[in-house]
This record gives sequence, structure tokens and C-alpha cells, in this order.
Amino acid sequence: LWVPSVYCNSTACENHNQFNPSQSSTFQWGDQSLSIQYGTGSMTGFLGSDTVEVGGISVANQVFGLSETEASFMTYMQADGILGLAFQSIASDNVVPVFNTMITEGLVSEPIFSVYLSGNSEQGSEVVFGGTDSTHYTGTITWIPLSSATYWQINMDSVTINGQTVACSGGCQAIIDTGTSLIVGPTTDINNLNSWVGASTDQSGDAIVNCQNIPSMPDVTFTLNGNAFTVPASAYVSQSSSSCMTGFGQGGTMQLWILG
Repeated sequence: LWVPSVYCNSTACENHNQFNPSQSSTFQWGDQSLSIQYGTGSMTGFLGSDTVEVGGISVANQVFGLSETEASFMTYMQADGILGLAFQSIASDNVVPVFNTMITEGLVSEPIFSVYLSGNSEQGSEVVFGGTDSTHYTGTITWIPLSSATYWQINMDSVTINGQTVACSGGCQAIIDTGTSLIVGPTTDINNLNSWVGASTDQSGDAIVNCQNIPSMPDVTFTLNGNAFTVPASAYVSQSSSSCMTGFGQGGTMQLWILG
């Protein structure tokens, strides 16, 4: 977890609420600096601890980051800061994440968090700490074992269209990541996948499709640890007023897929 602080002079901080430690009687200074690299920029700052409250759950003496610099892409984020939900093994400075603290202190009924993302034009997205909201799904939940307790990393068996493997041949590793907008994979695989669905890549790397073709475009099936999840074109194509593009993005030479 990190939040903008009053010690930050970046434009991104000026556009957001800023935490002032001097106004908290329970804040304690840490003795470590903080630097986090994201795909499109970074933030730097320092660590401190205070009572953190999320959705009515109050966590005392939680270590978190206070920003001093923030990347320009953060200027237009609706959120002020970022609450990470991966494992302590990849946390900056080995800080215990907020949700882990909730579990160890018995603040949640189950060691589970769940995320519901509504449609682009809809309200009502939510994060549930301590369980799931059954109003947002039907049937039973499919559980996929982790292949590594770092990111939410799992085994992906294949990516297929009409039974034909078009990417991730022979299996690959994938990360479930709500913080990424697209489905990202190795450039060769993504180019092949986009070709199969009828997309053409423009100079900026976007995979463009004719908006009128969406109803006839094929489903794409991602098989995760033996469980097939089929995604229709209405879900993997993003439509704007001027163009349509797939949500399959190039990740260069990286071998980890990101299921955003």
C-alpha cells in the first residue's frame, strides 16, 4: 500500500488527496526508502506506519508507503494511491501487505478476497475482503492452484480458437492481474492470436478490427489448469467512437502472460 504525501511535488500528487503525517497522532516514521517500478513509470518515497482502514476494517500499525515522486501516468488515475494484493515475497522492503495483516489479526472471516469488475459504463465494481459476493455470479467458483506464491501466478495450458491452439503451445505461466487493462503475452503469440481473430496491427502496436465484424469474430478459449474459459469477441474487443481494437497486447520477449 502507498498513498500520496504532502512531501510529494509531482503533478500526479497535486491532483490527488495527500496524506499529512503531522496530522495523525498514531503515525510512526520508518527508516527505509521506497521505490516501485510499474510498466509505465515508477514512484518513490519512504515507509511509515499508521492505522489503515479499508471498507470498515481497521488495521493498526500497518506499514505503508508515502510518495515523494510519482510517474506522470498516475496524474489521471481516479485512485489516490495503490493497494497491492500480491504476496509478501514480492513486496517492497518485505513489508507485510494489508490483507495479510487482516488475516493474521483475525479481522476477516475467511482468508479470501474477491473482485467484481462491472462493465465499462456501469457502476458497482467491488472488492470483498473475507469472502465473495454471490450476487455477482452463478454456479460454483473454479479454484486454480498457484504455481508460484509471488504474483497470482498459475499454469495456463493453451489458448485456442475453434479447437486449434493459437498461442501458449505446450503450456505457459500466467498472472491474474486486475491492475492490467489488457491480456498481455509474448509478442509472437499475441501477433498470431490477433491474426486469427482478424485484427491488423497499426504503427502504435494496437490490434485494429472492423467494428462491424465483432458479431462474426471467433471466441477465444483460455485453458487454465484443465479448466476452459471462453471469451467472446464482445468481451475481448474494445470499442470507441472512432475504432475497435482487441484487448490482446504485446509483451515483448517476456514469457509470463498477464490476464488483465
